[in-house]
Amino acid sequence: MTRVLIVDDDPDITITFKQGLQSNGFEVDVFNDPIQALSSFRASRYDLLLIDVRMPKMNGFELYKEMEKIDAVKVCFITAFEVYYEALREVFPTMEVGCFITKPIEIANLVKKINEQLEVPAHRRISDR
Repeated sequence: MTRVLIVDDDPDITITFKQGLQSNGFEVDVFNDPIQALSSFRASRYDLLLIDVRMPKMNGFELYKEMEKIDAVKVCFITAFEVYYEALREVFPTMEVGCFITKPIEIANLVKKINEQLEVPAHRRISDR
């Protein structure tokens, strides 16, 4: 079973995404606090991370940078705003991230995006630069 971790500070988003993904056969864990998500994150637990870009305490790019030190897992960034390519380039100058999900998104389209991302080969680790 495919395991997905969702980190978004909006509980309505995490509840909706979790229910929708579980009904499509995914195993899902959610966090509304990026610090708690990081402290609970373990290697080899997830196939994909769905991380909101704008969160208090730690933005999604910073959170993923810390998580990648633990495990080089695939990621899709979630945003209700414009795509933050420039901010991403500052944090990950050599990494190609092809998965940005714009809110709102229908569950069927979310499932499609996740399945597409899972078929893509894993990105290089930051430490491999």
